[in-house]
Amino acid sequence: MFTSFSTALSALSAFSTAIDVTGNNLANLNTIAFKASDVSFHDLVTESIGAGLHNAQVGFGVGTPTTEAIFTQGAIQTTGGDLDAAIQGDGFFLIQGPDGGTEYTRAGNFQTDSNGNLETATGQQVQGWTQTNGVLDTNAPPSNITIPTGTVQPPVITQNVSFSLNLNAAATPGSTNGTFATSVTIYDSLGNSHVVTATFTEDPTVAGQWDYSLSIPNADLTAPGTPLTGSINFNSSGVLVNPAPGTPAPQLAITGLTDGAADMTVNWNLYNGTTPDITQFAETSSVSAVTQDGSPAAQLTTVAISTNGAVLAQFSNGQETIVGQLAMATIRNPDSLIASGDNSYELSSSSALPAVGIPGTGGRGTVEGGAVESSTVDIATEFTNLITYQRGYEANSKIVNAVDELSQTTIGLIK
Repeated sequence: MFTSFSTALSALSAFSTAIDVTGNNLANLNTIAFKASDVSFHDLVTESIGAGLHNAQVGFGVGTPTTEAIFTQGAIQTTGGDLDAAIQGDGFFLIQGPDGGTEYTRAGNFQTDSNGNLETATGQQVQGWTQTNGVLDTNAPPSNITIPTGTVQPPVITQNVSFSLNLNAAATPGSTNGTFATSVTIYDSLGNSHVVTATFTEDPTVAGQWDYSLSIPNADLTAPGTPLTGSINFNSSGVLVNPAPGTPAPQLAITGLTDGAADMTVNWNLYNGTTPDITQFAETSSVSAVTQDGSPAAQLTTVAISTNGAVLAQFSNGQETIVGQLAMATIRNPDSLIASGDNSYELSSSSALPAVGIPGTGGRGTVEGGAVESSTVDIATEFTNLITYQRGYEANSKIVNAVDELSQTTIGLIK
């Protein structure tokens, strides 16, 4: 009879632990990427009463419950945050723990510190690869990701221009429609802009021939420049035949810029591969597109995490470049991980070695930017468990009361 005390007390302790786990689950209902824990009960060894081993078996109660985090996929919640990232599938982000060791998390609500280091909401630095001298080496060991802040992108000098246009085959030489002009803005080595004007004039003596002149304003030069001049010819179908495909592109030489920039040589590309950019049909002369490959100096405006964990920097000139890459680890038995707080986990002695790589490769899950993973806690399930554990605790407390009364009765027999 007196073993009932220890049996009931073991149950009270077990149900108390289960209620603690349920309470922790409910407390983290809105914690990003939190994984709900499950409670498992097991009985203790039994005592056999009587001669036969199976005649009367009395258990010694319930053992200390075991808890296990269930790593099911949480719902993906779009936030629109530039540095938010959600894992879809298996895997963990790598972070640097307080002691400098590697820890693992699925919480992707990242931010940056004053030095541009990418870190979690609780201050642990996020691991991956950072672009160095224009190179992003994902074969190197992961390290802290540093996002460039206040970076100025140097200008790109224009080397090539092109015009997609049609010259009017029905134009009358010497008239207004026999001349057409368009322009394109180019950039020098200092990032200053200059306007190149291209003028086309129909030749009055040769059918299908147009003379051209490309130049920049003399005000941009220390001395009057020499325009790029020449002629282009079309066949009876309005197709450009001279210069022919594969011939060197005409070049506009620009020297002596007043801003002190380096001299420039700009190629005028007449073909896109072997397809001419210029035609001559009986339609009003017009330009449909102009292109050039230069850009001015630009300030960093936005840094965001994009598809599969690429850290993308956008500059004021509209250009984008990848400046970093999140690392991801897969662990075959994630249930063996030890929660270390702050939404992170550590390896235990029974954990498999992590496989680290780029998201979306080697069986690793993918990463969605501008989103986070929700908690896997289901409030209905937890309330059901809470009621069950509460009833179990109350039932075993009644056993303690009953055994106490029996004990008092037994003691009274002696008197």
